[in-house]
Amino acid sequence: MEALKTKPGEARVEHELADETFMSAADLRSYMTEMQMARAGKSVDGMDRAEKARQELIKSLSEPLDLTPEQVKGILQPLEAKLKAAAERGQTELMVMRFPNSICTDKGRAINNSDPTWPDTLTGRPRQAYELWRDQLRGAGFRLSAMIIDWPGGLPGDIGFFLKWGDAKQ
Repeated sequence: MEALKTKPGEARVEHELADETFMSAADLRSYMTEMQMARAGKSVDGMDRAEKARQELIKSLSEPLDLTPEQVKGILQPLEAKLKAAAERGQTELMVMRFPNSICTDKGRAINNSDPTWPDTLTGRPRQAYELWRDQLRGAGFRLSAMIIDWPGGLPGDIGFFLKWGDAKQ
């Protein structure tokens, strides 16, 4: 087994162990850079797919549904089961919807600032969810709050709707 081959004045040193050639430090750095670039490429591909899915979600949520009384019933029945399960766990609120802030006409500014006119900024399905609460659940004593629940890069992100049934704060 040959451990080291060197010739005087030769700039490159070839290291061998049995039949395997060892990498030089420069080769190892190059390999490391290539691996980091490959991981970054996968990360970028993943971010591209996530952004595409987010844009599709925004498009979908921006389109209101034609709700029939049967569809409203189909929404309220599972919601009732989720509310009961939350109450059994001792909770007094439940997040019932999450959506990107871009669905609001002001990107969530009114919600973030607790502006009482925040419902006027809603569009699409979030608007329909608000109207469902207003028309079906408010009379039963449920409260609805909206808040920014995600702050990517320190900026407002997704918005959450929360149904509340505990004692109101005085």
